[in-house]
Amino acid sequence: MLTRSVKSAWHHVRYIPLWSALLSSRWRSFERRSHALGTAVGGIVRWFPIVRRRVDREVLRVYPDMARRERALLRREMGRNMGQTLFEIYHDAEFQTRLDRFAVSGPGLDALEKARAAGRGAIIVSGHFGQWEAIRAVLKARGMESGAVYKPQTNRHYQRRLLAGIEAGGKPILATGRVGTKALVRHLRDGGIISILLDEKYAEGVRIPFVGMPAMTSLSAAQLALKYDLPMVPAYGTRVGDGSRFEVAFEAAIPHTDAHTMTQAFNDSLSARIHADPAQWYWLLRRWDGA
Repeated sequence: MLTRSVKSAWHHVRYIPLWSALLSSRWRSFERRSHALGTAVGGIVRWFPIVRRRVDREVLRVYPDMARRERALLRREMGRNMGQTLFEIYHDAEFQTRLDRFAVSGPGLDALEKARAAGRGAIIVSGHFGQWEAIRAVLKARGMESGAVYKPQTNRHYQRRLLAGIEAGGKPILATGRVGTKALVRHLRDGGIISILLDEKYAEGVRIPFVGMPAMTSLSAAQLALKYDLPMVPAYGTRVGDGSRFEVAFEAAIPHTDAHTMTQAFNDSLSARIHADPAQWYWLLRRWDGA
């Protein structure tokens, strides 16, 4: 009982900074609240020693010659993007009303429209880059509501807010694991769309190059696309300008070959986006640990 009490108290303590930041800015406009949280998180990521060292370690794996000042700026900008992304997910219903700030392009959107017209499902693959919820907002506005796969949070306060936010972006929201996988298959077979962030380390996966280095990667999205003859479309919501506008790009569906080749094609796609704008990617994923 004591252990549970201590754990619960620790959940409260860890949630207080975010709760305070959200509460203190609640009377401001959506953009000002988003920018305020972004600025706060950007400062933490740039200067807080533990976070600073962790980001630098990952960045130097990919960019070993990057100067200290350049890394500091990358941390700040990455943190700012993280803060804004978190705010927008927590307020996803309001975020989806701001479609005038989204510029949409890419042949993948036609592939999704054709799949819907044929009564077939589809798989969107993306990563922790820019604002990935912008992708589902665009789809929902076009009558193509997309579910999503997510990893439950250990902190119950974060979990409650996160789940409520992403549910506002589209359903079903499926937790990783056996039960979630079964529900995902049913959803796809019934003609549904699912969005998967494919850039997290997957211990049971295979080593596939990602941003130039081997990384343990799941083949599940490509395997499902092949098994059920579904389009697998890479899509990205890139922040532009002051971070409150987005370029939502639906790339061409990845040709059906084999799961390894298709997953490598996605890794190459996301890698190119990261190289073009490193601060848009979430460098805290520990993507290459143990790979």
